[in-house]
Amino acid sequence: MTTLDERHGEGARDGEEHRGDVALGRAEKHGPAIVPLDQPGAALPRLMGSKAANLARAARAGLPVLPGFVIPHGGNGDTVALRRAWDELSDGGTRPLVVRSSSPQEDNEESSLAGQFDSVLDVRGWRDFLTAVQTVLDSAHRSDGTTAPMAVLVQPMLVARVGGVMFGADPVAGRADRLLVSAVRGGPDSLVGGARTGTSYWLSGHGRLLRTEPAEDEWAERAHDTRTEPSGDAWPESSAGPRAEAAGPGSLLTRGELFRLARLARRVRRVFGGPQDVEFGFDADGRLWLFQSRPITAMAARPARGARLLGPGPVAETLPEQLAPLEEDLWVAPMARGLAAALDIGGTAPRRLLRSVPVVTTVGGRAAADLRLLGTVPPRHRWLALLNPAPGARRLGAAWRVGRLAAALPGLATDLVADVDRRLAEFPSPAALSGTALAAELRWTRRVLISLHAQEALAGALLREPAKSRTAAGTALAALADARARGVPDDRVVATDPVVLALTAPSLHDRGRLPDTTVAPAPVTSGSGQAPGTETHGRPRHTTSAPAIQHDLTSAALAIYATPFTGPAHATTPTERSLTTALPPREALRLRVRWVQELQVRMVREVARRLGLDAERVGLLRWAELADVLSGARLPDDFHERVPRPASPPLPDEFRLAGGQVVAAERDARRSGGVRGVSAGRAVGTAWDGTGPRPADAVLVVRSLDPALAPLLPGLTALVAQTGSPLSHLAVLAREFGLPAVIGAEDAVRRFRPGSRLAVDGTAGDVRPAEGAAGDIRLGDAS
Repeated sequence: MTTLDERHGEGARDGEEHRGDVALGRAEKHGPAIVPLDQPGAALPRLMGSKAANLARAARAGLPVLPGFVIPHGGNGDTVALRRAWDELSDGGTRPLVVRSSSPQEDNEESSLAGQFDSVLDVRGWRDFLTAVQTVLDSAHRSDGTTAPMAVLVQPMLVARVGGVMFGADPVAGRADRLLVSAVRGGPDSLVGGARTGTSYWLSGHGRLLRTEPAEDEWAERAHDTRTEPSGDAWPESSAGPRAEAAGPGSLLTRGELFRLARLARRVRRVFGGPQDVEFGFDADGRLWLFQSRPITAMAARPARGARLLGPGPVAETLPEQLAPLEEDLWVAPMARGLAAALDIGGTAPRRLLRSVPVVTTVGGRAAADLRLLGTVPPRHRWLALLNPAPGARRLGAAWRVGRLAAALPGLATDLVADVDRRLAEFPSPAALSGTALAAELRWTRRVLISLHAQEALAGALLREPAKSRTAAGTALAALADARARGVPDDRVVATDPVVLALTAPSLHDRGRLPDTTVAPAPVTSGSGQAPGTETHGRPRHTTSAPAIQHDLTSAALAIYATPFTGPAHATTPTERSLTTALPPREALRLRVRWVQELQVRMVREVARRLGLDAERVGLLRWAELADVLSGARLPDDFHERVPRPASPPLPDEFRLAGGQVVAAERDARRSGGVRGVSAGRAVGTAWDGTGPRPADAVLVVRSLDPALAPLLPGLTALVAQTGSPLSHLAVLAREFGLPAVIGAEDAVRRFRPGSRLAVDGTAGDVRPAEGAAGDIRLGDAS
């Protein structure tokens, strides 16, 4: 067993970065041939490299560092002095050594360059020692053609009973008040190399054990280990006591050892002025050794205290797609104002809060709601709900009981629907409208959407609907089946049966698909007694897709449905007869929301036609800019430089924002099948196995986090591995590059074939096929 991952060049650095600019092979020979670690000169990063300099500083501060010496960059090449130092450290060649890389370009504040230079383990004999030194020096020649300044660190090789990595802060969660330890049997080389996951321990700053997560393969290894004690129990946890002292089931470290590690982390922090990435090992006698220390180069974003809890929640049923800027202004802004009005009317939230905090916002073009404002999550302290006689939805329930809204709401909804239907039925062709008139009509649509969203939310919260009442989606599916039976082509079905729009999401793009009408939708009911906007609304799923429909909605077709809740007065066609059974108020309001959105799409397409652009390009404008253009102004100066947003995966169910970055609510990796995010970020890309042509948006899918993959990281979109540790070298590098990375994705290599589209969320620890994640939701798909 080894104690160091010498093959992959781990190291440390003290915060004083001095980068060499002379290639090793061309450097002048000057200075001493060797410098012992316990001499002051060994702490100079420019000549000794960051790894050796940090160990020298740690040794001078009294930390448990193995003895050794450094062959400095640009040393005088005195072979006699080198032989003398080797002979003394190796005890005449009887003691194996470790020959380690130590460059000023690795393990500094900006980048660890973990695993980029070579080190050699278990070196025996003078000739093998010289060969190992040359191997380290040769690794200074990098793949990009440059040569890094390189010193060589030599230490005795220690066989560790347990080794691992300790972070003085939790880099994955971004918590400076926690320590994260990952340990494996033997040295830390297999852990930092990504071959093993290790047992993870989360500690407080003073060493109190907060949580333990055993490695999945640890017990299996114990069961097959021939070196276990005769009793068949696990190997000794330490020389100081029996296994009963272990920190938990399957634990490699006792509580006493964890306490000693926490104390070492505090001492290292004082020496180097900040939390460090430490590699350690316990020998057979229970002594703790520091193998290296370097700065933590990448910390995950941490939301501010009291940051809002957001999530797609109920808004995803209306706006499931990634939106363009203009789509946000046309659809998200009215929804936010409408829901705020409903919450204000119902007394569910303070008016000052509603004025300062949007109920609905967008993150990367995806709609998200404030889950606490909408009442979809319980209060932080459940006992407060018992003390408050009217929290959230209960206030609305009280309003219903006293009749404040009960009598007025159905009539208000009926009047609003009638007004909208009348306006839609009388609406002229957009081609006949001037630019000023188009702007005025778009303003009307934004205003009416506010009213529709507000009343729809109130209706869902206050009005009880029969368990088997009709839904807009169910009615639409029936209308679609009827239209197909009458031979209406799919690309004309909206013109004849606009109720079918209830199966689609609004979009300025042609990406809708009609569902298979042979699949019956599940019955959907609306709950009561909930806060506005909290109810979910199912949509029928499909098994096959039909050709894309054309959004050619006509006012004549809309006029068919320009009826109040009592249904059409003279139902003559099968489609009209399908609506003789009235939709309940909330479903009728939902349908009008969708019709108004479709009218906006028609008008924006007309604007695009006049500008000689496609609707997707016009979608890059903001609403104020579009209004100015319709009033005769020029397009913004930077308009032709604007590009569509890159595809992003769906938002986590619950998350907070930290500096604009999505930070998912913490999730237990054991409950999620072992999948864990090890580098924050979210991306959509194309699966790639590292062979053959690299896609432009490559998501590298591998079995383990092999450090040899490091040269592939620049230019990747994301990284997915079946195994690995969040503290491995490649995970550290992924965080440095800002590359979303997920480990523990079971059978990922087989499931995610090269060329398939993947959505990766390194913050939430989620990877899934990207159908629907990149704006390709099909009509009739509920999610």
